[in-house]
Amino acid sequence: MAQEFKISLQAIIDECKLEIIHTPQNPANIMISNIDVNRPGLQLAGFYEYFDNGRIQIIGKAELAYLSEIGPEMMSARLKTFFEHKPAAVVVSRGMEIPEVMVMQAKASEIPLLRSEESTSTFTSKLVAYLSLQLAPRITRHGVLIEVYGEGMLILGESGVGKSETAIELVKRGHRLVADDAVEIRKASNITLVGSSPDNIRHFLELRGIGIINARQLFGMGAVKVSEKIDMVVELELWNPEKVYDRMGVDNHYMSILGVKVPSLTIPVKPGRNLAVILEVAAMNNRQKKMGYNAAKELLCNLGMDMEGSETVTSYT
Repeated sequence: MAQEFKISLQAIIDECKLEIIHTPQNPANIMISNIDVNRPGLQLAGFYEYFDNGRIQIIGKAELAYLSEIGPEMMSARLKTFFEHKPAAVVVSRGMEIPEVMVMQAKASEIPLLRSEESTSTFTSKLVAYLSLQLAPRITRHGVLIEVYGEGMLILGESGVGKSETAIELVKRGHRLVADDAVEIRKASNITLVGSSPDNIRHFLELRGIGIINARQLFGMGAVKVSEKIDMVVELELWNPEKVYDRMGVDNHYMSILGVKVPSLTIPVKPGRNLAVILEVAAMNNRQKKMGYNAAKELLCNLGMDMEGSETVTSYT
């Protein structure tokens, strides 16, 4: 069974700058676990089939206009039924005046009632994006995440292979560190992975022989980033003279993380190789491939060779 993640209502209030009209208890103790939201027009009309009360309910201009049209008695009855179905929370958008009967029913049913100054569509999209990230499926993996030329690069490899040393060299060259040692990977959508660092080790790196350093304190705020989309995976491994490494780049290699395919490379490590420069080139080359240009295929075409690359997917979940 998939793990269920939760976020406090207080975090949502702070992120979306919501006004608290009523909460039955401290919002920090009210947990939300449903990514989806709902506009309860059908419910206010009396239809509760398939109603999911775990969703945050958003009441906009259309819903309030409908309630005002059906008269005070019917409005009270409909709102009483609505709040008795125990929605997770109710948000009124556009900063509109909230009918007193709605406040009374929210208090009677002990349902959080909030208000947003933003338009209904803007607030809904903002809330869904925030919940999708905060409640997304996630895993934590040993590695380094760094932004190189705008590409989020997840560096993996055995302990001691040189991940942190390579990361610090990249930071010195102007790139930005996201996470070292532990990378928290979230599935923000079916095609997007977002990586970040656990709060307690954010911006810290471990360098053997030196110890723990703080990249933000040493190199400044421009050298770090809180989160980054994962665009590619680089696996560092000690050079194996018996292994044949890809020298052309025609074949496409991917790593499946939480069901999302991410382009991957295996970089052999041995004395004398400048890994920072190699990873910079890898980032730029990955961006070129996303824009439709493949240098290996162009070279083969110039040589009169028509070779179709294969695709390999490695699962890493």
